[in-house]
Amino acid sequence: MPNLVEPKPAAPPTRARIGAVSYLNTRPMIAGLERCADLDLTLAAPSLLPGMLDAGAVDVALAPIFDAQCVQHEVVLLPCGMIGSEGETLTVRLLSVHPVGAITRVWADTDSRTSVALLRILLRRLHGVDVEIVPFDARERMARAANNETAEAVDWPESVLLIGDKLVTDNAPAVRYPHQLDLGRAWRELTGLPFVYAAWMCRADRAGDDAVRLAQLALDHQRRHNLMRADWVVNTQAPALGWPADLARRYLGELLSYEPGERHREAIGLFFEMARETGLINDRRSVPWAQSTKTNQQQPQQQSCHA
Repeated sequence: MPNLVEPKPAAPPTRARIGAVSYLNTRPMIAGLERCADLDLTLAAPSLLPGMLDAGAVDVALAPIFDAQCVQHEVVLLPCGMIGSEGETLTVRLLSVHPVGAITRVWADTDSRTSVALLRILLRRLHGVDVEIVPFDARERMARAANNETAEAVDWPESVLLIGDKLVTDNAPAVRYPHQLDLGRAWRELTGLPFVYAAWMCRADRAGDDAVRLAQLALDHQRRHNLMRADWVVNTQAPALGWPADLARRYLGELLSYEPGERHREAIGLFFEMARETGLINDRRSVPWAQSTKTNQQQPQQQSCHA
């Protein structure tokens, strides 16, 4: 009798685990991904995503760019999207009761280390000052203001660095802070370049995995699709996050950029070098870019994520 060979069980279909930020600025890249049966999307504060990537809890993360120098495992940047600005960013700002050049201490939003590093570089180079950084849980402070406490009654610090939607939807009392510095605009004045706040990245030792390639392909596709339906993104995403539609349209359509280009790569490299010169990192780590999905010949099959 011929030997009977039992068929091998089929390999499970590839799934990709994606970690992203829940702010409005990510929606042009991730809106619609929840419809993909082969993707698992986790939303978290930007400060948590690098650790999730490091631990292998996600395959790809939209992580703050500075963390590419700080995570335990080396990372690769994926050219399928980023959050950048050519100047004013609106949602990364220093607020102070003192003139910027007279600040000695800043209470810094714990949501992102990139904004803290950028602030220290800008204050050193533009104003010649080094400041003490005090961790500041802005989300907890905003919650206190919302729970039967007026904004004026909350004990706001004299100088505070805030990032994200909270600057628009839960703003600190403007009358307290006559001096403000938009970090994106200040970086442009210093360097003439755009700034990149966050980028899609994966662990370097996982860069060839099917899950990473699937995520990269899906993210590149969804970003392109969403940028062609910008009004849909604004009308469906902004109201739930507390943004006025007209301001959200300007923010997403005029202030932010999502397509990585050569000037963005140059800006990232310059930021890392300035961070080293400022003493924020000891040795500048090489952070390569992955190959674009458009030039890859073999890709895992991807389901449509269109809404």
